[in-house]
Amino acid sequence: MPDSSGSGFFFEGFDKMTHLGFFFVLSVLLFYGKIRYQHTFAFRTLTIFKILLINALIGGAIEMLQWKVFTYRSAEWWDFACDILGSLMAVFSYVLLHKLNFNEKHES
Repeated sequence: MPDSSGSGFFFEGFDKMTHLGFFFVLSVLLFYGKIRYQHTFAFRTLTIFKILLINALIGGAIEMLQWKVFTYRSAEWWDFACDILGSLMAVFSYVLLHKLNFNEKHES
């Protein structure tokens, strides 16, 4: 990754925002795939657990690779925390949209 000190585009914490954003998008796409596969927007706790587990394993694997294989990169706990936070943001969005969808169907 380019040095962030001389560029106006990169800023301190840009890496953390990138981790958060990528894992949010990954989680949303996993939820979308699961909804399309189920053919329903049904709320399932097991689905949430599976998606969080998949993302935790991917995030952990990325950090382990950065620590052991790509030695020019550094593994950080904060990167992993941002991965999980991005996934939790997607879970919150999924639950919120499910509740809104559920309420709309039962009010009409």
